Amino acid sequence: MAETKIKTNQIFLITLALTLIPLVHGRYEPTWESIDSRPLPTWYDEAKFGIFIHWGVFSVPSFANEWFWKNWIGFQQQKYIDFMKKNYKPGFKYQDFAPQFQAEMFDPYEWAKLFEDAGAKYVVLTTKHHEGFCNWPTKYSWMWNAGDVGPNRDLVGDLAKAIRNSTDLRFGTYFSHFEWYNPLYNDDLLHLFFTKAYPSQVSLPQLRELVMNYEPDIVWTDGDSGPYWYWKSTEFLAWLYNDSPVKDKVVVNDRWGGTECHHGGYYTCQDHYVPGHLVKHKWENCMTIDKYSWGYRRDAQLEDFENSTSLIHQLVETVSCGGNLLLNIGPTHDGRIMPIFQDRLSDMGKWLKINGQAIYKSKPWRAQQDNMTKNTWYTSQVDEKSTTVYAILLDYPSQTAQNQLIVNLGEPITSPATNVTLVGYPKLLKWSPIGDSGISIIWPDLNFNQVPCKHAWVLRLDGVK
Repeated sequence: MAETKIKTNQIFLITLALTLIPLVHGRYEPTWESIDSRPLPTWYDEAKFGIFIHWGVFSVPSFANEWFWKNWIGFQQQKYIDFMKKNYKPGFKYQDFAPQFQAEMFDPYEWAKLFEDAGAKYVVLTTKHHEGFCNWPTKYSWMWNAGDVGPNRDLVGDLAKAIRNSTDLRFGTYFSHFEWYNPLYNDDLLHLFFTKAYPSQVSLPQLRELVMNYEPDIVWTDGDSGPYWYWKSTEFLAWLYNDSPVKDKVVVNDRWGGTECHHGGYYTCQDHYVPGHLVKHKWENCMTIDKYSWGYRRDAQLEDFENSTSLIHQLVETVSCGGNLLLNIGPTHDGRIMPIFQDRLSDMGKWLKINGQAIYKSKPWRAQQDNMTKNTWYTSQVDEKSTTVYAILLDYPSQTAQNQLIVNLGEPITSPATNVTLVGYPKLLKWSPIGDSGISIIWPDLNFNQVPCKHAWVLRLDGVK
């Protein structure tokens, strides 16, 4: 009888302990209310700038865009049909491109250095796009992954290792939930997603495999053609936040099955998302250097690429409004990053090397865009004692007064302690107040070699109210 009582007490205590675990350890439940309550790890907001990489079998035909297979077979678009007739023998299938995806020129350490020199703080690699080809040797996709066919190597693992061993960047994984022509997915689709063979046997095991094998800092999901309950998104995220090896550092986006701009660690809402105003929830602007494709394409023309000035302006506006910029490049099938992408990334790095204090770890200021000089955006650095404001000019000053260039800003409220400097130029600038709110700054007389940078210019304002 006593033994039975002891066992009963033990069971009671164990049950009580299990009940209290969520309270003691702050465990997350598989509900959006619980998942969305998790604070965003601070490193992500401080990073501001990352590199996106779209690379896969679509890099072999490298024609038009990364949706080649769907546009050719699914949508039957004529230009894709004509391209295949002109360049490939009858009976050639999309799967026949995979052996040509060799990645023989891929040097992950060279890539890592390029991204670091660009001033990026994180990298997100496509581990699997909508075509379903996996850039790692997954156990859940036989002969349609980089370990079994094509490169015969672990592309995800190689880049993750290079980034972590040679830089201070963080590594993230892009993952498409669905696959255009996976029979399990298409059968679930026919059953209106009330069957769940594909997420149970493919997508969820692959996501867990990626997390366990590579411990990514970002899990960037996409292609959520199906409701979140079909993908078991909240169940996966609860595991990711509670029990995975990256539970304390990992950041996720908002594409979990009809949840864009509503649920997730940060919002992407849509590609090329630029709200133009302060957004309270952390967000990201994912955009391409090539205006018409995320993947590499051989038919691109010079005018199809964003120039360096427009990219830096995108970064400035994005950060001013509280977002991060994720800038995409598309490597070739053999693993090269073309000079046009290298040039743009190099210019980003040169600008950030001088002006990074206005970008990294910055916070939105009370005003994002100046009310007088419209092509001026604000950021700030805040500590316990003071706030430093940065006015970032997208246009070089052209207004003159008494044969001097001047910059008139309507938002800053000056004080006797106000100091103004041009970042990258050693001397204090002269200024005078404009009424109760505003400042008129005399631009320094600079020759071409003295101008600290190109594309955008940063005024540092200390001691403004």
